[in-house]
Amino acid sequence: MTHHPPPPTSPDGPSARAGGASTRTSDASTRTSGASTRTGDAPTRTSEPLGEDVRVPAPRPIQAVFFDIGETLINEGEIYGRWADWFGVPRHTFLTKLGAILATGGTHQDLFEYFRPGFDLEAEEKRRADAGVPNGFGADDLYPDARECLAALHGQGLYVGIAGNQPVQAAEQMEALGLDADVIGISDVWGVQKPAAEFFERCAQIADVLPDRVLYVGDRIDNDARPAIAFGMRAAFLRRGPWGHIQEDDETLAECLFVLDDLEGLPALVARYNAP
Repeated sequence: MTHHPPPPTSPDGPSARAGGASTRTSDASTRTSGASTRTGDAPTRTSEPLGEDVRVPAPRPIQAVFFDIGETLINEGEIYGRWADWFGVPRHTFLTKLGAILATGGTHQDLFEYFRPGFDLEAEEKRRADAGVPNGFGADDLYPDARECLAALHGQGLYVGIAGNQPVQAAEQMEALGLDADVIGISDVWGVQKPAAEFFERCAQIADVLPDRVLYVGDRIDNDARPAIAFGMRAAFLRRGPWGHIQEDDETLAECLFVLDDLEGLPALVARYNAP
């Protein structure tokens, strides 16, 4: 199921400039070229006047694509499974309870609290690290369609970003995957989390494009699609993982540019939408 609203008509240009998109920092780029070499939509400056027959290409509607992390790029099934093992709870029971909590408006934090009253994530992660079973993710947790999708979008000359609500250590874990992305943004590094508008503003600033030229891809309506649209971005809702199948909001889904079952076809959809 896909939705194709008409392309935006606003001109190219930054909504604000963060000054950090073109060099690597703890919260930014895996590419030193940055947004200035990726959007490819501004005409080349020349001292020669343009002739009558010269046609300046129209700016592409989508110039940057940002991806959420958990259940968008990273399969969190094993991550939750390892927590179940740590608590001594059968994995099926643990994941079933997660679904029940989410269906009633709870969060994964409520899940941990249910099985371990007074749960302290930082303290529990330290105990796991000391026991040789650290929390986190690696290459085995990457969804099979993620790597090729990012590479294909990057190959279209788009600015590709990864930005999600994650702890500080997730920055290094994402870097280690070697994905084809210009920036890796981590909420605990940025100091702002979704669904705050400032999170999405940071994405647009780093990509150095207007919000309506950004497509944000995620598996959650409450944290991804709805706030991205509210900030003026395009949104692609991904139906996978617990949130992707439990959360429902027909009004928000109708406003999404794309509704996806996986990432495999996204590059072709974006290319078609950007076609003159």
